[in-house]
Amino acid sequence: MGSISNKPRIFTAHHHTPCTRTHQIGALFLITATFFLTRLLDHSSSPLTQNDAASQLNFDGERSLSWPQRGYGSHLSLKIYVYDENEIDGLKHLMYGRYGTISADSCLKGQWGTQVKTHRFLLNSRFRTRKKEEADLFFVPAYAKCVRMNGGLNDKEINQTYVKVLSQMPYFRRSGGRDHIFVFPSGAGAHLFKSWATYINRSIILTPEGDRTDKRDTSAFNTWKDIIIPGNVEDGMTKHGPKLVQPLPLSRRKYLANYLGRAQGKAGRLQLIELAKQYPDKECVPVILSDQAEFPFQNVINYSKISIKWPSHQIGPQLLEYLASIPDEDIEGMIANGRQIRCLWVYAPESEPCSAMQGIMWELQRKVRQFHQSAETFWLHNGSIVNRDLVEFSNWKLPMPLP
Repeated sequence: MGSISNKPRIFTAHHHTPCTRTHQIGALFLITATFFLTRLLDHSSSPLTQNDAASQLNFDGERSLSWPQRGYGSHLSLKIYVYDENEIDGLKHLMYGRYGTISADSCLKGQWGTQVKTHRFLLNSRFRTRKKEEADLFFVPAYAKCVRMNGGLNDKEINQTYVKVLSQMPYFRRSGGRDHIFVFPSGAGAHLFKSWATYINRSIILTPEGDRTDKRDTSAFNTWKDIIIPGNVEDGMTKHGPKLVQPLPLSRRKYLANYLGRAQGKAGRLQLIELAKQYPDKECVPVILSDQAEFPFQNVINYSKISIKWPSHQIGPQLLEYLASIPDEDIEGMIANGRQIRCLWVYAPESEPCSAMQGIMWELQRKVRQFHQSAETFWLHNGSIVNRDLVEFSNWKLPMPLP
């Protein structure tokens, strides 16, 4: 990803009559016709609001977040159960390593920090419930990437531990994992759990990098069930008060762009490094150079108003020429648009009216289902949930059989 500064600049959803089959079909037809007629009248008599039509974010005078009602509801209303680290055998290993020597604080830096921050915010969230039976969603805390990189568990141990943990979750078995949330913050994504495709392919995965596969043939990210979250940003860059970097006025900037990323031996990135030199201005227009990239909150943010996406095979002098040709007033307009929603990239406390966690909660609300079932879940006339052996849910024995 690159970022623009100024010219001339360098890259930096009561009569008892026998009820016959004909009666049943007629009743069903009447219900269906009534439903569609009601919907038709609703649409003709109630014009769409601006939020419904545009499906974009709005802010009031105090920068309070107003998510579009269409598809989300008028307010946040969900209950999330957070598994306790002492509740399930093996969960602590995924958080602190086999010997418990890795601290959560040490996992707060870089992309890994989203695992820790999301967990901590949910522990203190007003949407947290301590009753599994009333939960809409279940959060599974794990700092597996940090644990692996610090030698706490190897790949085989991570895989075995995840399977062990899942086998102790009756609610995971009940829904087939559909109401369970996992965070995988690195380029490897859910591939860190090698058997993810067998066990959590229906679960909700939070990740900042939906386009990355790290040399794997398939991506673990599914745009229809998973959620792209903002990457972790150093707290000092986002807290209120003095910032580590004070952006220069556009008129005083000497550089066209700044390259942000690592080369990792990739041709396109190496080309960027040849074109770019680092510069500390941070308030800028992002130039996206990853063709497969997906972004946080795409349902409500129009990224063409705040960024530029350029084809990676066109990295070269033509990119510099294009960036240099953009009028300063256009750059300033895009920067101003970005400034309005930058709070959505900050992992701030729930008390903040606009934050990454507020955005994530709105997106999670869209994932809530009224009813959960799986290939191993059945139900009877009285509503009781049973397994293949007709054993009621409350009597299911651990460990649970998994696919």
